[in-house]
Amino acid sequence: MATLKLYNTLTRSLEDFKPRFTDEVGLYTCGPTVYNFAHLGNLRAYVFEDILKRVLNYNGYQVKHVMNITDVGHLVGDGNIGEDKIEAGATREGKTAWEVAEFYTQSFKKDIAALNIIPPTIWAKATDYIEDQIKLIEKLVDKGYTYQTSDGLYFNTAKIEHYNKLSHLPLEDLKEGARVEKNPEKINPTDFALWKFSPLGQKRQMEWPSPWGVGFPGWHIECSAISLSLLGEHLDIHCGGIDHINVHHTNEIAQSEAATSQKFFDYWMHNAFLVIAGGKKMAKSEANFLTLDSAVISHGIDPLAYRLALLNVHYRKPAEYTPEIIEAANNALEHLRNQVSDLGTERGEIDSVWQEKFLGALNDDLNTPQALAVVSEMLKSSLPNQDKLATIIDFEKVLALDLISEIPAAITKLAQERDRARENKDYAGADKLRQEIEGQGYSVKDGSAGSIVMKK
Repeated sequence: MATLKLYNTLTRSLEDFKPRFTDEVGLYTCGPTVYNFAHLGNLRAYVFEDILKRVLNYNGYQVKHVMNITDVGHLVGDGNIGEDKIEAGATREGKTAWEVAEFYTQSFKKDIAALNIIPPTIWAKATDYIEDQIKLIEKLVDKGYTYQTSDGLYFNTAKIEHYNKLSHLPLEDLKEGARVEKNPEKINPTDFALWKFSPLGQKRQMEWPSPWGVGFPGWHIECSAISLSLLGEHLDIHCGGIDHINVHHTNEIAQSEAATSQKFFDYWMHNAFLVIAGGKKMAKSEANFLTLDSAVISHGIDPLAYRLALLNVHYRKPAEYTPEIIEAANNALEHLRNQVSDLGTERGEIDSVWQEKFLGALNDDLNTPQALAVVSEMLKSSLPNQDKLATIIDFEKVLALDLISEIPAAITKLAQERDRARENKDYAGADKLRQEIEGQGYSVKDGSAGSIVMKK
């Protein structure tokens, strides 16, 4: 069997994967900050991480996957100044911070379900781990890594050797980047907040008592506290987008290794951006973001077409979004499903030769474009249809493109009846059919090409 090789940002090299324990892998992935909808660029990271987890499973590993939900502490500037994004969202929408966080958490969960992303073993909300974060900060205080300013408690990055070991950038470059958000009380530009004080005379919606004063945790400390609490010694792989490398993940490593005197995670993996016209990354701050619903589902396109579009690009290369690319992916997905449908329903044996080719592509740093090429070649080969079907079902453990239809014929028939009712402007009848579909465990959305039915 081909050895699983993964690109490690920490060493800037392709490495044989060796977990700390033989058959168990600890995986931590940075989750969403739940103040707005996830955009397509955000979702690229979660598709990449889902492929990683499925490949680990395909190689026989048990995976304990922890994903945080940032529902406090992520400031508008991503650094140490500005308003908390959750509280800013509450002001924008006229809701409480707790309501905003819950609404966008549920929205995120719907998006990943639509993309066939396996949920994490543990969802970890930052607000559920305040005590763990305070305890971790106390260790850093006791070891002399912190100092206090008028607005919070800070980590002194000058006390860490090789602070730049993940970014591989000269320390001066990191300092220059940190100067964008000025705080005259910081000792070093790269120092970051561990605990922020509530403004004097102002009661925040989300605040807690601490040994240093009433306030809330900084953004970086939550991931360290949660991963150390829930994964313990299984600190194998930590993932996120490349925008996390120079600040968020660098600071996680600094504070975690300072507190424990142990290596934090062994493997750090990062996906490249999703870019739009002109090569610009998609970002909420640029007001250029598109959601899965607005850019895909509402246009009558299967959300798994977006998953397929991402699989056609290696996770470490920029992926481009255009409506034409998504439309082409939707057509390719339909073609694939038709090819599989033509194989019939009789299942034979998984072909070990093609399975080894598929695994070989995936174990080469998750080379999904090559894995899809193997799928195409296998479907065109002289292998008997029964064995092709069994083999594609096996490949689906990783691809998760619903190449084998799981929507029952009865549900499809109801969706078609609903489409006819809408065409005839029988909206009451269409709504009744929608309720019937949803009552049987499926969701239905309107697309320009008709109803889109998905498993809830």
